[in-house]
Amino acid sequence: MTDAAVTSYLVLMRGINVGGKNLIPMAGLRQVLEALGFAGVATYLQSGNAVVQSELAAEAVASRIEAALPAAFRLDSALIKVLVLSQAQLQAVIDDRPKGFGDTPDLYHSDAIFLMRLGMAEALAAFSPKEGVDTIWPGKGVIYSQRLSALRTKSRLNRMMASPLYLSMTIRSWGTVLKLAEMMAVR
Repeated sequence: MTDAAVTSYLVLMRGINVGGKNLIPMAGLRQVLEALGFAGVATYLQSGNAVVQSELAAEAVASRIEAALPAAFRLDSALIKVLVLSQAQLQAVIDDRPKGFGDTPDLYHSDAIFLMRLGMAEALAAFSPKEGVDTIWPGKGVIYSQRLSALRTKSRLNRMMASPLYLSMTIRSWGTVLKLAEMMAVR
């Protein structure tokens, strides 16, 4: 790999280690990613977050990983989707967030819902925010979702998660998004 053409990418895998399904040990995931030729491989948490470096375009990185996971692990491959973002794309998600979003974690649960080959208008149709509890904002390839912590059991986020459209989305807490950006910055 030549340094001039290497890009750091965030890899978000949908459906990994959720609800006792698609169990992938992070050490095994790192081995698969390295065997695919990616450098600088690091994982975060057990829910399908990785940082890799590659000369390939983001779409090629995603395709390789999506093809390799069902071959390397026992999975329900219909649930697995991969989204690959450059450091600049992830930073734009952070920079373009709504004013105050994620700033009061003691008051609100804040999540970034990343769209995976799904248009914004179609994705937004899956949401029905409850007034006074849920607020959503469209972004570029992401929906910012915030719910009042004290009323989170009244949130309608679970309704969206029951929609077939949810199979083309992956959720990360705002804290996780910030940690992943930090991981990318030090690579």
